[in-house]
Amino acid sequence: MNRQVSPVFLGLVTVMGVSAWGVWADYAANTGVAVFLFVVSAWIVSLCLHEYAHARTALHGGDISVGAKGYLTLNPLKYTHALLSIVLPVVFVIMGGIGLPGGAVFIERDRVRGRLKHSLISAAGPLVNAALALALAAPFLLGLLDGAPIAFRCALAFLAMLQVTAAILNFLPVPGLDGYGVLEPWLSPRARRQMEPFAPFGLLAVFACLWIPEVNAVFWSGIDTVMEALGVSWQEVAYGLEYFRFWEGEPRNVFIPR
Repeated sequence: MNRQVSPVFLGLVTVMGVSAWGVWADYAANTGVAVFLFVVSAWIVSLCLHEYAHARTALHGGDISVGAKGYLTLNPLKYTHALLSIVLPVVFVIMGGIGLPGGAVFIERDRVRGRLKHSLISAAGPLVNAALALALAAPFLLGLLDGAPIAFRCALAFLAMLQVTAAILNFLPVPGLDGYGVLEPWLSPRARRQMEPFAPFGLLAVFACLWIPEVNAVFWSGIDTVMEALGVSWQEVAYGLEYFRFWEGEPRNVFIPR
């Protein structure tokens, strides 16, 4: 069973650390480029941790095949749905500044016994996103960022928001998403059969709904409420997105309320 951490993942962590230092020290000629590298690398690292959590929980649930598939190495290239798990989430971050749920690793469910274990396997991924959101927001709540570089503070706020959106979207009880995976073992066989054909379209349906102005407004209002509760202001998140989109020019006259 291969559990050695992949050099690919270690490379991503290195890029994340170096770019974070670049943002903090304002070393880069263009701060926005450093913010972009920091956010993208950190986001991919979080996606790897999300998928690893599914696989690790499945291993303890009885599916030992996850080791042979390379899921325990944290290598994003080993995931069954590399496009859904890595590429599309990064593209959505770049395009819309939203944390897209990744595609789950392939779990051999017939090896897992017990409905609770199946639910925990599905819940493990978004719980990682929730934990990362709390970890990223902790410096704001504890006042540890007073005097920190504005660009770093805003980049961290933007990353925290991405984790919040990923956790919330993943936990929606929609076929194809982890939230439905938590509920599915407790449904009747007939209900599961009826919902199964909708699984490939669940994520598309969610994002189609987000295009509806009224739904979009409610969604982002809820995100703002959560972020405020975590001690992160909407201004910090907004400026973080502006720094991230360095090709549009870095924000000027940044004002962060204390």
